[in-house]
Amino acid sequence: MASQSTSNASAPIDFNSIKNLTISEAKAVDQLIINELSSDVILINQVGHYIIGNGGKRLRPMLLLLAAKALGDVNSNHLVLAAVIEFIHTATLLHDDVVDDSDRRRGKESANAVWGNAASVLVGDYLYSSAFEMMVRTGNMRVMEILSKTTTAIAEGEVLQLLNCNNPETTEEKYLEVISRKTAILFSAATRLGAVISNVPHEVEEGLAKYGQHLGIAFQLIDDALDYKANQEELGKNLGDDLAEGKPTLPLIYAIQHGDDSEASIVIDAVKNGNRDAFSEVYAVVKSTKAIDYTEQRADEEAQTAIDALNILPDSEYKDALILLAKFSVQRNY
Repeated sequence: MASQSTSNASAPIDFNSIKNLTISEAKAVDQLIINELSSDVILINQVGHYIIGNGGKRLRPMLLLLAAKALGDVNSNHLVLAAVIEFIHTATLLHDDVVDDSDRRRGKESANAVWGNAASVLVGDYLYSSAFEMMVRTGNMRVMEILSKTTTAIAEGEVLQLLNCNNPETTEEKYLEVISRKTAILFSAATRLGAVISNVPHEVEEGLAKYGQHLGIAFQLIDDALDYKANQEELGKNLGDDLAEGKPTLPLIYAIQHGDDSEASIVIDAVKNGNRDAFSEVYAVVKSTKAIDYTEQRADEEAQTAIDALNILPDSEYKDALILLAKFSVQRNY
């Protein structure tokens, strides 16, 4: 298949049309999630239902289901693992909001803002434990190997990000290492697991895993760009959150490297001090150095690498949907 452009200038992608390709399977996954959240500990039900029911694109389970459909049929183990992926993702959100002291998630109060940090951490732990209990039901050691390595990598990414916080000397390479482990690895696990359960050749599994990894990087790059350009209500979190947390994301790293001494100093001080009040000044530097343009260009490159990895798949509407998701990842404004 010829290389396909991921340019932000291309026609808008209808996300719902992609979502509709897995709508019946997604409903079955949602029912599984509801069933697994049924605990006699009321607080677990309350927090779990709040965070899982609080919007979200269900992108990671959708990736697993689309990969499975691109390879043939979806079976019960695909559904279980799609729920597992969503549980792991949700657990990371609960823990992230505590670590980052965030008070908004998807446009609403975060769980830790409603119930406190202790409840959020413990319910996050419950979701992790439930995810592993569910994956054991597949009876597939390869599945358990993939997901255990994935959760370890996510934890490593979180710690690396913590080490980089308030450090304006963080390089693009170190930043990419963080998001590869913290974010992209779960995308990659989702698409890889779709292949593993479908029992396809190793090169097909690797191609889908590569697609997921690069899609995840593209997705996070755009997330970081949106922190400096999105409408706050569309984004669902406070603009400048990354700056307030002292996170040296790619727009800031690029602005420091390409601004003049005065511009670089503004961004360096803001990162060191986690200063949200400096957002307007930092935004002006990010804009003048074209740091957002660079970040979006890098996201385009990652999305194109993801698309190219799908050459291993036969043509189908599901393969086309995976291609469109890569394009959507760099077009979106939320």
